[in-house]
Amino acid sequence: MKAQIKFGRIAGIAIGLHYSWFFIALLIAISLAQHFRAVAPQWGTAAVWTAAIVTGVLFFAALLLHELAHSLVAKARGLRVREITLFALGGVSQFESEAADAKSEFWIAIAGPATSFVIGLITLGTVRLTGWLPGTQPATPVISVLLWLGYINIMLAAFNMIPGYPLDGGRVLRAVIWWITRSADRATRLAVQVGKAVASLFILWGLYEFFLGANFGALWLVFIGWFLLDAARASYVQGELIAGLQGRRVADVMDRDYATVDGHLSLQDFVNEYVLRTGRRCFVVVQNGRVTGLITPHEMKKVDRDRWAQTSVQSVMRPLAELSTVAPDSPVIQALELMRSGDINQLPVISDGHVHGIFSRSHVLRFLKTQAELQRT
Repeated sequence: MKAQIKFGRIAGIAIGLHYSWFFIALLIAISLAQHFRAVAPQWGTAAVWTAAIVTGVLFFAALLLHELAHSLVAKARGLRVREITLFALGGVSQFESEAADAKSEFWIAIAGPATSFVIGLITLGTVRLTGWLPGTQPATPVISVLLWLGYINIMLAAFNMIPGYPLDGGRVLRAVIWWITRSADRATRLAVQVGKAVASLFILWGLYEFFLGANFGALWLVFIGWFLLDAARASYVQGELIAGLQGRRVADVMDRDYATVDGHLSLQDFVNEYVLRTGRRCFVVVQNGRVTGLITPHEMKKVDRDRWAQTSVQSVMRPLAELSTVAPDSPVIQALELMRSGDINQLPVISDGHVHGIFSRSHVLRFLKTQAELQRT
């Protein structure tokens, strides 16, 4: 989940929003306005909407604190945290690596729900100190806001502790299984299976309620179940991918037989003599026997086709000095993360000023496919 809007950093962690956040923020504001009209019909329109907007902002602040708790504990346990992204279904902390042991996995996973639970207790405790009693109507908009935040944060903590991997509860379950079995792979497989079962129960429950005459709110259960099922499958695939690449270096995967092209060649000749004939998409640019850059069809798209004959390869290539590069002994996982963060598809593999090959996602997929075929024989 990549953030489209950046807000800066907290404790060195990038904070951002996905576009889908605005959709859910609008829905929450409308739902809160309806809620406050119902519990306090004497409020004016301005008071209702002010309370709704303030509550929505504080709720997303609480979500951010939930994710920050995960990230700060992860950093304390030696993991690198890339960013926190708020999106339609909450928030996600993006780590550059997995926990090294079951204990770290447990504390990282439990930190978020624990933070939400504490926030809920603090807000409800504050309301009680004002004299509010359970079962009575809130006397002021401030009490209504705090009351809703208290309940919703405790519900958020409880929901996240459902053992549906990759929810926090599923990760806690994985940590416990990992600690008992001493096997991270086995723990992941079992946690994913439990997560799929929980997701299926949500789907069946939602469909059952809907066909019994419940309103469309029952379909939210179906949607949540579908999301959990899809997330469990994606997490399993990601885990298998990481396991398959664990300990592998770029030199094991890269293409050593890379193609070169002279920088003085025109784009027209480059397309006709190299791209169309070889089917390759990435070429190392060489001038006077020295590697100077990289060119792909992406760079060519910036030039109008009728100017290809007058435009040289070197004028549109990405210079070597501006390229992200990796060394042959760099971990494959690290190289993939560099490509993801830079939104690039190929990396030159360079050591001591010499190009050893080209690394790309297609090379990784080819390596994994070959590895899987060998394991079946």
